[in-house]
Amino acid sequence: MADSEQQMRQLQERLDVLDRRLDDIDSMVSAVAERVMSQPVVFNITCPRCGREIEISLIGVHKPAK
Repeated sequence: MADSEQQMRQLQERLDVLDRRLDDIDSMVSAVAERVMSQPVVFNITCPRCGREIEISLIGVHKPAK
């Protein structure tokens, strides 16, 4: 039984680590989302097939300032 208890403790520790990592990821995604919502973000991408440049603008609910 001691072996199964140790395995359960290890599993619990791994779940705790996973939970902390998911919390960290959630915090980072929330910070990025808040930034996108407060100011425009522009991605400039070059098409790998034709070589044309593509501009993608993301604008949140706040009106962009000039």
